[in-house]
Amino acid sequence: MDRQSATARPVVELSEVVVEATAYPHLSVHRPNDDKVSQWKILLLAYKTLGVVFGGLVTSPLIALKADDQGEGGTFALYSLLCKNMDIGILTTNGRSSNTKSSPSTTGKQSRLHKFFEKSMVARRVLLFIAILGMCMLIGDGILTPAISVLSAIDGVRARFPSVSKSLVEVLSAVILVVLFLLQKFGTSRVSFLFSPIMGMWTLTTPIVGTYSIICHYPKIFKALSPHHIFKFFFKNGDQGWRLLGGIVLCITGSEALFADLGHFSKSSIQIAFLFTIYPSLVLTYAGQTAYLIRHPNDHANGFYKFIPTQVYWPMFVISTLAAIVASQSLISATFSVIKQSVVLDYFPRVKVMHTSSSKEGEVYSPEVNYVLMILCVTVILIFGDGQDIGNAFGVVVCMVMVITTTLLTLVMIIIWRTPAIFVSLFFSTFFVLEGVYVSAVLTKIPQGGWIPFAISLILAFIMFGWFYGRQRKIKYELEHKIDNHKLMGLLSDPGVQRAPGLCFFYTNIQDGLTPVLGHYIKNLKSLHKFTVFTTLQYLLVPKVAPHERILVRKLSIKGVYSCIIQYGYHDSLELEGDEFVNRVMDSLRAHLADSPVDALSNEQEIKEEVCLMEENAKQNDIVHVLGKTMFHVGDSSSFFDKVMLAFYEVMHRNCRSALPALGVPLSQIIQVGMLYEA
Repeated sequence: MDRQSATARPVVELSEVVVEATAYPHLSVHRPNDDKVSQWKILLLAYKTLGVVFGGLVTSPLIALKADDQGEGGTFALYSLLCKNMDIGILTTNGRSSNTKSSPSTTGKQSRLHKFFEKSMVARRVLLFIAILGMCMLIGDGILTPAISVLSAIDGVRARFPSVSKSLVEVLSAVILVVLFLLQKFGTSRVSFLFSPIMGMWTLTTPIVGTYSIICHYPKIFKALSPHHIFKFFFKNGDQGWRLLGGIVLCITGSEALFADLGHFSKSSIQIAFLFTIYPSLVLTYAGQTAYLIRHPNDHANGFYKFIPTQVYWPMFVISTLAAIVASQSLISATFSVIKQSVVLDYFPRVKVMHTSSSKEGEVYSPEVNYVLMILCVTVILIFGDGQDIGNAFGVVVCMVMVITTTLLTLVMIIIWRTPAIFVSLFFSTFFVLEGVYVSAVLTKIPQGGWIPFAISLILAFIMFGWFYGRQRKIKYELEHKIDNHKLMGLLSDPGVQRAPGLCFFYTNIQDGLTPVLGHYIKNLKSLHKFTVFTTLQYLLVPKVAPHERILVRKLSIKGVYSCIIQYGYHDSLELEGDEFVNRVMDSLRAHLADSPVDALSNEQEIKEEVCLMEENAKQNDIVHVLGKTMFHVGDSSSFFDKVMLAFYEVMHRNCRSALPALGVPLSQIIQVGMLYEA
């Protein structure tokens, strides 16, 4: 079980543009395609997954990988995949992508479910709500997992030394978590390589202890693998047996993070590590604990430490404590991934996202998210120090993420893969019923701590919806008031508008047309530079863009006006300072003019004169970079809902990262033009 518009192209935020790689076949893109990866590299990744992906799963004794989007996993990746294959009118930042592989749903007859979602606004909003809830629950999981993992491990000290106070255990757990979060800046690869030996020891030693316990206490324990025992259990215990499922959920915690961690590794590496190490280790460890509890039924409290033989107690305590620390890594990495996905799709306020690998786009780290998670984890431990309350909250999160993942994956199977109905029915009925039973059991724990993830999710969902609503309103305004070539010619035809000498780079975030800020600028300043380059930045899913492909310039129909696209990968630096950038723009312009038909300009001599004149203006006059800065003006005629939501959006917008990446432009060359959008 895994955790977790067509007629007008939309406005695109400059730093979050995800231009799909297949639209640029000449670019080499790293994708986690297992068919092209060497066997040794897959085995190395499989080794690293022990230190990240499976940490939460294999430490559960203490406490669909194919459906990826650009190699990314998680509930929001599934939602993104659906958006790219349906015109559902919700995904507004990037529009539908050309990158998705051709599928029957897009090339053949559409399913009835496909048509239903495209026609029903209610269905689309419900789908968005489900995706947001899944993401919020996963982030909540990223807060609770480190807290309960470390707290449960350190609590083992009290099993041998009852005099140790609970407060001391909580403080030690908080200190360990702070150190863990400070290590995140080194990146998943380095952290996983450091942590994997620890998880290797854990997955080796716990099944050995489990095997010893089986031999000593109850060798016939493997009879429990027969499914008829669960029916006997429910028949005998009835309603109480169903309620006990809420405790069993902790045995599968961590599995909900497998899918969300996909962007950090690959499908084969996760599958190999699970099949050959994790699964056998889990079976033997749980079987050993069960064999011990059959002989000692009163030792169920803190049963893990009690089933360990006295001779190896302290070595196992050290290993289990280290393993519990590592267990937190799977959800921390998963949280970075889903935050990055939602920022790219413009459903979350912009935060700094750093790529910690030069070859893998999905391996990311966010300093702001990391420190917020650290504060929240420590707060949960110090306020809700009772492991029982945190465990109840943990169980609710795990089951909710699994049910949401199953629901979205079923939609992918029907709409995109066009899987035969019989297989879809088998998949959905099996997993949804199984997970639904667990959800119904853990929801009874809401009064005993289960409310915590819902409170976290409610806050996160309000932030996401407020940002999404504000972005929708801003995009709608910009599309309705964008400046096209005809409008620009009308503005420049005004006798009062002067063409000032010099070179200006005017940044626009609209792919088809120009930002309304341009009209505001010309109307009020009555001026436009003699040579103006309207510049759009596009982010590609590649490490680096080849130098000759980074800057693409074309001449517009107005004299001295050009369009420029700067393409950059996730490991490119955007240093636009100095003559080098201007020279590269000139080189790209020469290439464009040279390839233009002869009748486009009077003759070859005119081409040279225009380029030379542009270079001369750039040298003799200061280069100017004009950036737009917009905000909503909420008037008295606006509804109460708009007043609240747009005010909340503006607060987030003022305090989040700029839509432009770090350009490296000298401050003396930057002009910010403010404009109020009428709400």
